[in-house]
Amino acid sequence: MAAQIIKTETNVKSHTQTQTLVKQIQGNVQVFIAPQRFLYADIFAQGLRVAGQGTQVLLVQLFQTGINQGLSNPRRLVENLEWLRCEAQRDLSKNDVELTDVEKLAVLELWEYAKTAIATAKASLIIIDEVNLLIKRSLVTEQELLEILENRASKVNIILTGSSMPTAIADYADQITHCRN
Repeated sequence: MAAQIIKTETNVKSHTQTQTLVKQIQGNVQVFIAPQRFLYADIFAQGLRVAGQGTQVLLVQLFQTGINQGLSNPRRLVENLEWLRCEAQRDLSKNDVELTDVEKLAVLELWEYAKTAIATAKASLIIIDEVNLLIKRSLVTEQELLEILENRASKVNIILTGSSMPTAIADYADQITHCRN
């Protein structure tokens, strides 16, 4: 008896599914809260270490000032660290300082630059010093700050410092360090 081979065709639909096995790395948000400024030297040292390893770092001190600084004259500490301070003639971080319109514009100019850097991943690590004063002095809303964190470029690591922070920031922070006296 000869074996009979029956050829059948099956209609198999070709499914093109793109499945990624690797999940894209999300940058971290670290928040450092301290009533005094000594903690921040460690944060700036971290920025220098990261920049020294070849990674772009942006350090923005919104309320600290320097002679001939601001967006038009950034400082470079090592090749990969861009350091911006507010273009003003006095220290704007003190509690009793009432900002002039020119000083407000200088602070907001830096903030706009930092927001763009966060959204476009201009740097892998972005450190924003005294971000809490933006809200405290009614220059930006808490909601705006939270939206910036929520919509940041995926690979950007952010460090925020200040003497206080909005409680809602905990929803976006991977790490909160609260240093007490």
